[in-house]
Amino acid sequence: MPDREDEHQQDEFDTPWKEILEAYFKDCLAFFLPAAHDGIDWQRGYEFLDKELARITREAKTGDRRMDKLVKVWQRDGIERWVLIHIEVQGDRKPHFASGMYTYQYRAYDLKQMPVVSLAILADESTAWRPVEFGYELWGTRLSYQFTTVKLLDYPEAELENGRNPFAVVTLAHLQAKKTRNRTEDRFQVKWRLVRSLYQSGFNRQQVIDLFRFIDWVLHLPREADERLRDNIVAFEESQKMPYISSVERIGEERGRLIGQQIGQQIGEERGRKGGQAEMLTRLLQRRFGTVPVWVSEKVAQADLAALEAWGDRILEATTLDGVFMDRA
Repeated sequence: MPDREDEHQQDEFDTPWKEILEAYFKDCLAFFLPAAHDGIDWQRGYEFLDKELARITREAKTGDRRMDKLVKVWQRDGIERWVLIHIEVQGDRKPHFASGMYTYQYRAYDLKQMPVVSLAILADESTAWRPVEFGYELWGTRLSYQFTTVKLLDYPEAELENGRNPFAVVTLAHLQAKKTRNRTEDRFQVKWRLVRSLYQSGFNRQQVIDLFRFIDWVLHLPREADERLRDNIVAFEESQKMPYISSVERIGEERGRLIGQQIGQQIGEERGRKGGQAEMLTRLLQRRFGTVPVWVSEKVAQADLAALEAWGDRILEATTLDGVFMDRA
Protein backbone atom coordinates (compact mmCIF):
# COMPACT_ATOMS: atom_id res chain seq x y z
CA MET A 1 0.00 0.00 0.00
CA PRO A 2 1.25 3.53 -0.74
CA ASP A 3 2.36 5.56 2.28
CA ARG A 4 0.00 8.42 2.99
CA GLU A 5 2.81 10.85 3.75
CA ASP A 6 4.31 10.10 0.35
CA GLU A 7 1.17 10.51 -1.77
CA HIS A 8 2.05 14.06 -2.80
CA GLN A 9 5.76 13.47 -3.22
CA GLN A 10 7.11 14.99 -6.41
CA ASP A 11 9.92 13.24 -8.21
CA GLU A 12 11.96 15.40 -10.54
CA PHE A 13 13.96 14.07 -13.44
CA ASP A 14 14.69 17.08 -15.67
CA THR A 15 17.35 18.79 -13.55
CA PRO A 16 19.34 15.69 -12.49
CA TRP A 17 19.38 14.26 -16.03
CA LYS A 18 20.51 17.59 -17.45
CA GLU A 19 23.30 17.89 -14.87
CA ILE A 20 24.59 14.36 -15.25
CA LEU A 21 24.56 14.58 -19.05
CA GLU A 22 26.65 17.72 -19.01
CA ALA A 23 29.09 16.35 -16.44
CA TYR A 24 29.51 12.87 -17.96
CA PHE A 25 28.74 13.21 -21.66
CA LYS A 26 31.56 10.87 -22.68
CA ASP A 27 30.31 8.17 -20.31
CA CYS A 28 26.78 8.70 -21.62
CA LEU A 29 27.83 7.82 -25.16
CA ALA A 30 29.95 4.91 -23.96
CA PHE A 31 26.91 3.47 -22.22
CA PHE A 32 24.08 4.27 -24.63
CA LEU A 33 25.79 4.74 -28.03
CA PRO A 34 29.20 3.01 -27.99
CA ALA A 35 29.65 3.27 -31.77
CA ALA A 36 29.66 7.06 -31.51
CA HIS A 37 31.88 6.98 -28.43
CA ASP A 38 34.47 4.85 -30.21
CA GLY A 39 34.46 7.08 -33.29
CA ILE A 40 35.10 10.35 -31.46
CA ASP A 41 38.50 11.92 -30.87
CA TRP A 42 38.03 12.73 -27.18
CA GLN A 43 41.45 14.39 -26.93
CA ARG A 44 40.02 17.30 -28.92
CA GLY A 45 37.25 17.73 -26.37
CA TYR A 46 33.64 18.57 -27.15
CA GLU A 47 31.35 21.60 -27.01
CA PHE A 48 27.70 21.95 -25.98
CA LEU A 49 25.93 24.03 -28.62
CA ASP A 50 23.32 25.66 -26.39
CA LYS A 51 22.74 28.67 -28.63
CA GLU A 52 22.33 26.53 -31.73
CA LEU A 53 19.98 24.19 -29.88
CA ALA A 54 17.89 27.11 -28.64
CA ARG A 55 17.61 28.34 -32.19
CA ILE A 56 16.39 25.08 -33.70
CA THR A 57 13.99 24.38 -30.80
CA ARG A 58 12.54 27.87 -31.04
CA GLU A 59 12.00 27.59 -34.78
CA ALA A 60 10.72 24.02 -34.63
CA LYS A 61 8.05 24.84 -32.04
CA THR A 62 7.84 21.20 -30.94
CA GLY A 63 7.39 21.88 -27.24
CA ASP A 64 9.57 21.97 -24.15
CA ARG A 65 12.88 20.20 -24.82
CA ARG A 66 14.88 21.36 -21.79
CA MET A 67 16.85 18.14 -21.53
CA ASP A 68 17.91 17.96 -25.15
CA LYS A 69 21.61 18.37 -25.86
CA LEU A 70 23.35 19.32 -29.09
CA VAL A 71 27.07 18.63 -28.89
CA LYS A 72 29.92 19.32 -31.29
CA VAL A 73 32.54 16.59 -31.45
CA TRP A 74 35.33 15.54 -33.80
CA GLN A 75 35.77 12.18 -35.42
CA ARG A 76 39.12 10.46 -35.22
CA ASP A 77 39.79 11.52 -38.82
CA GLY A 78 39.40 15.19 -37.78
CA ILE A 79 35.94 15.80 -39.26
CA GLU A 80 33.53 17.85 -37.16
CA ARG A 81 30.21 16.22 -36.26
CA TRP A 82 27.14 17.07 -34.21
CA VAL A 83 25.39 14.74 -31.76
CA LEU A 84 21.76 15.41 -30.82
CA ILE A 85 20.57 13.73 -27.63
CA HIS A 86 16.95 13.76 -26.54
CA ILE A 87 15.72 12.34 -23.24
CA GLU A 88 12.04 11.52 -22.91
CA VAL A 89 10.94 10.90 -19.32
CA GLN A 90 7.19 11.13 -19.70
CA GLY A 91 5.26 8.16 -18.43
CA ASP A 92 3.17 7.71 -21.55
CA ARG A 93 3.42 7.84 -25.32
CA LYS A 94 4.24 11.24 -26.74
CA PRO A 95 2.36 12.13 -29.94
CA HIS A 96 4.46 13.02 -32.97
CA PHE A 97 7.70 12.12 -31.17
CA ALA A 98 9.36 10.67 -34.29
CA SER A 99 8.39 13.66 -36.44
CA GLY A 100 9.80 15.93 -33.76
CA MET A 101 13.10 14.06 -33.84
CA TYR A 102 13.16 14.48 -37.61
CA THR A 103 12.38 18.18 -37.36
CA TYR A 104 15.26 18.71 -34.96
CA GLN A 105 17.59 16.66 -37.11
CA TYR A 106 16.99 18.51 -40.36
CA ARG A 107 17.06 21.93 -38.66
CA ALA A 108 20.39 21.05 -37.06
CA TYR A 109 21.63 19.78 -40.41
CA ASP A 110 20.48 22.99 -42.11
CA LEU A 111 22.54 25.09 -39.70
CA LYS A 112 25.84 23.42 -40.56
CA GLN A 113 25.20 21.14 -43.56
CA MET A 114 26.71 18.15 -41.79
CA PRO A 115 25.39 14.77 -40.64
CA VAL A 116 23.68 14.86 -37.26
CA VAL A 117 23.66 11.75 -35.07
CA SER A 118 20.44 11.46 -33.05
CA LEU A 119 19.97 9.46 -29.85
CA ALA A 120 16.63 9.18 -28.04
CA ILE A 121 16.78 7.93 -24.44
CA LEU A 122 13.31 6.74 -23.48
CA ALA A 123 12.90 6.71 -19.71
CA ASP A 124 9.13 6.20 -19.64
CA GLU A 125 7.24 3.17 -18.34
CA SER A 126 5.67 1.87 -21.54
CA THR A 127 7.38 -1.26 -22.87
CA ALA A 128 5.53 -1.02 -26.19
CA TRP A 129 6.43 2.57 -27.13
CA ARG A 130 9.63 2.44 -29.20
CA PRO A 131 9.75 5.13 -31.90
CA VAL A 132 12.78 4.67 -34.16
CA GLU A 133 11.84 6.21 -37.50
CA PHE A 134 9.82 8.82 -39.33
CA GLY A 135 8.86 8.81 -42.96
CA TYR A 136 6.25 9.04 -45.66
CA GLU A 137 5.81 8.21 -49.34
CA LEU A 138 3.61 10.02 -51.83
CA TRP A 139 3.55 10.18 -55.64
CA GLY A 140 7.10 9.04 -56.13
CA THR A 141 8.52 11.02 -53.21
CA ARG A 142 9.83 9.00 -50.31
CA LEU A 143 11.30 10.10 -46.99
CA SER A 144 12.83 7.70 -44.47
CA TYR A 145 14.58 8.92 -41.31
CA GLN A 146 15.87 6.51 -38.67
CA PHE A 147 17.40 7.35 -35.32
CA THR A 148 18.85 5.38 -32.43
CA THR A 149 16.53 4.71 -29.51
CA VAL A 150 17.47 3.16 -26.17
CA LYS A 151 14.90 2.14 -23.59
CA LEU A 152 15.92 2.21 -19.94
CA LEU A 153 13.47 -0.60 -19.20
CA ASP A 154 15.54 -2.93 -21.40
CA TYR A 155 18.57 -2.85 -19.10
CA PRO A 156 18.56 -5.78 -16.60
CA GLU A 157 18.88 -4.52 -13.05
CA ALA A 158 21.45 -7.19 -12.18
CA GLU A 159 23.76 -5.92 -14.93
CA LEU A 160 23.21 -2.32 -13.88
CA GLU A 161 24.13 -3.14 -10.29
CA ASN A 162 27.45 -4.54 -11.47
CA GLY A 163 28.10 -1.81 -14.02
CA ARG A 164 31.09 0.50 -13.73
CA ASN A 165 29.82 3.24 -16.00
CA PRO A 166 28.18 6.16 -14.14
CA PHE A 167 25.12 5.77 -16.37
CA ALA A 168 24.56 2.26 -15.07
CA VAL A 169 23.92 3.91 -11.69
CA VAL A 170 21.88 6.67 -13.33
CA THR A 171 19.69 4.17 -15.17
CA LEU A 172 19.21 1.98 -12.12
CA ALA A 173 18.30 4.96 -9.93
CA HIS A 174 15.78 6.20 -12.49
CA LEU A 175 14.13 2.79 -12.83
CA GLN A 176 13.93 2.41 -9.06
CA ALA A 177 12.41 5.88 -8.75
CA LYS A 178 9.61 4.81 -11.09
CA LYS A 179 9.16 1.47 -9.32
CA THR A 180 9.01 2.85 -5.76
CA ARG A 181 6.77 5.83 -6.39
CA ASN A 182 4.51 6.42 -3.35
CA ARG A 183 6.22 3.62 -1.38
CA THR A 184 8.38 5.41 1.16
CA GLU A 185 9.94 2.48 3.02
CA ASP A 186 10.73 0.56 -0.17
CA ARG A 187 12.29 3.67 -1.64
CA PHE A 188 14.31 4.27 1.52
CA GLN A 189 15.79 0.76 1.36
CA VAL A 190 16.57 1.07 -2.37
CA LYS A 191 18.15 4.48 -1.97
CA TRP A 192 20.26 3.38 0.98
CA ARG A 193 21.47 0.32 -0.96
CA LEU A 194 22.40 2.46 -3.97
CA VAL A 195 24.28 4.96 -1.83
CA ARG A 196 26.24 2.22 -0.05
CA SER A 197 27.14 0.61 -3.35
CA LEU A 198 28.76 3.85 -4.54
CA TYR A 199 31.62 3.32 -2.09
CA GLN A 200 32.45 -0.14 -3.44
CA SER A 201 31.97 0.82 -7.10
CA GLY A 202 35.49 2.05 -7.79
CA PHE A 203 34.28 5.55 -8.63
CA ASN A 204 36.44 8.46 -7.53
CA ARG A 205 35.33 10.93 -4.88
CA GLN A 206 33.84 13.45 -7.32
CA GLN A 207 31.93 10.74 -9.17
CA VAL A 208 30.52 9.45 -5.89
CA ILE A 209 29.36 12.94 -4.97
CA ASP A 210 27.82 13.59 -8.40
CA LEU A 211 26.05 10.25 -8.52
CA PHE A 212 24.80 10.72 -4.98
CA ARG A 213 23.34 14.05 -6.07
CA PHE A 214 21.52 12.34 -8.94
CA ILE A 215 20.21 9.56 -6.67
CA ASP A 216 19.15 12.13 -4.10
CA TRP A 217 17.17 14.08 -6.71
CA VAL A 218 15.29 11.24 -8.39
CA LEU A 219 14.70 9.09 -5.29
CA HIS A 220 13.17 11.89 -3.29
CA LEU A 221 12.13 10.97 0.26
CA PRO A 222 9.84 12.64 2.81
CA ARG A 223 11.64 14.60 5.53
CA GLU A 224 11.68 11.90 8.24
CA ALA A 225 12.97 9.18 5.93
CA ASP A 226 15.47 11.58 4.39
CA GLU A 227 16.90 12.49 7.79
CA ARG A 228 17.15 8.80 8.69
CA LEU A 229 19.05 8.13 5.46
CA ARG A 230 21.48 10.96 6.10
CA ASP A 231 22.19 9.65 9.60
CA ASN A 232 22.97 6.27 8.05
CA ILE A 233 25.33 7.88 5.54
CA VAL A 234 27.27 9.76 8.20
CA ALA A 235 27.61 6.63 10.37
CA PHE A 236 28.65 4.50 7.39
CA GLU A 237 31.29 6.95 6.27
CA GLU A 238 32.73 7.15 9.74
CA SER A 239 32.96 3.35 9.95
CA GLN A 240 34.56 3.10 6.50
CA LYS A 241 36.75 6.19 6.96
CA MET A 242 35.45 7.53 3.62
CA PRO A 243 34.30 11.13 4.11
CA TYR A 244 32.86 11.46 0.59
CA ILE A 245 29.34 12.74 1.04
CA SER A 246 28.90 13.15 4.79
CA SER A 247 28.60 16.88 4.15
CA VAL A 248 25.01 16.26 3.08
CA GLU A 249 24.00 19.67 4.34
CA ARG A 250 26.26 21.24 1.73
CA ILE A 251 24.74 19.08 -0.98
CA GLY A 252 21.30 20.04 0.27
CA GLU A 253 22.24 23.70 0.08
CA GLU A 254 23.46 23.20 -3.48
CA ARG A 255 20.19 21.54 -4.38
CA GLY A 256 18.30 24.44 -2.80
CA ARG A 257 20.42 26.89 -4.78
CA LEU A 258 19.57 25.12 -8.04
CA ILE A 259 15.88 25.21 -7.18
CA GLY A 260 16.22 28.90 -6.38
CA GLN A 261 17.86 29.52 -9.74
CA GLN A 262 15.06 27.72 -11.54
CA ILE A 263 12.41 29.68 -9.67
CA GLY A 264 14.28 32.90 -10.37
CA GLN A 265 14.47 32.09 -14.05
CA GLN A 266 10.76 31.32 -14.15
CA ILE A 267 9.98 34.58 -12.38
CA GLY A 268 12.20 36.47 -14.80
CA GLU A 269 10.48 34.90 -17.78
CA GLU A 270 7.09 35.71 -16.29
CA ARG A 271 8.11 39.32 -15.72
CA GLY A 272 9.38 39.54 -19.27
CA ARG A 273 6.08 38.30 -20.66
CA LYS A 274 4.17 40.64 -18.39
CA GLY A 275 6.28 43.63 -19.45
CA GLY A 276 5.81 42.86 -23.12
CA GLN A 277 2.05 42.40 -22.69
CA ALA A 278 1.74 45.66 -20.74
CA GLU A 279 3.67 47.58 -23.40
CA MET A 280 1.52 46.15 -26.19
CA LEU A 281 -1.70 46.87 -24.30
CA THR A 282 -0.65 50.48 -23.73
CA ARG A 283 0.09 50.98 -27.43
CA LEU A 284 -3.29 49.52 -28.43
CA LEU A 285 -5.09 51.73 -25.92
CA GLN A 286 -3.33 54.82 -27.29
CA ARG A 287 -4.26 53.94 -30.88
CA ARG A 288 -7.90 53.30 -29.91
CA PHE A 289 -8.58 56.02 -27.35
CA GLY A 290 -5.75 58.54 -27.64
CA THR A 291 -3.81 59.75 -24.60
CA VAL A 292 -3.87 57.24 -21.75
CA PRO A 293 -4.82 58.70 -18.33
CA VAL A 294 -2.63 58.22 -15.28
CA TRP A 295 -5.11 55.84 -13.64
CA VAL A 296 -4.90 53.55 -16.67
CA SER A 297 -1.09 53.55 -16.68
CA GLU A 298 -1.05 52.70 -12.99
CA LYS A 299 -3.61 49.93 -13.42
CA VAL A 300 -1.66 48.37 -16.28
CA ALA A 301 1.62 48.56 -14.37
CA GLN A 302 0.17 46.80 -11.33
CA ALA A 303 -1.79 44.10 -13.17
CA ASP A 304 -0.86 40.46 -13.52
CA LEU A 305 -0.47 38.69 -16.86
CA ALA A 306 -4.00 37.23 -16.85
CA ALA A 307 -5.59 40.66 -16.35
CA LEU A 308 -3.48 42.19 -19.11
CA GLU A 309 -4.56 39.49 -21.53
CA ALA A 310 -8.23 39.90 -20.55
CA TRP A 311 -8.11 43.67 -21.11
CA GLY A 312 -6.40 43.17 -24.44
CA ASP A 313 -9.29 40.95 -25.55
CA ARG A 314 -11.82 43.69 -24.68
CA ILE A 315 -10.21 46.51 -26.65
CA LEU A 316 -11.90 45.76 -29.96
CA GLU A 317 -15.41 45.61 -28.47
CA ALA A 318 -15.19 48.36 -25.84
CA THR A 319 -16.21 51.89 -26.83
CA THR A 320 -14.61 53.57 -23.80
CA LEU A 321 -11.66 53.06 -21.48
CA ASP A 322 -14.05 52.19 -18.69
CA GLY A 323 -15.48 49.49 -20.93
CA VAL A 324 -12.03 47.92 -21.27
CA PHE A 325 -11.32 47.81 -17.59
CA MET A 326 -14.90 47.37 -16.37
CA ASP A 327 -13.96 48.42 -12.83
CA ARG A 328 -12.04 51.69 -12.58
CA ALA A 329 -11.64 51.46 -8.81
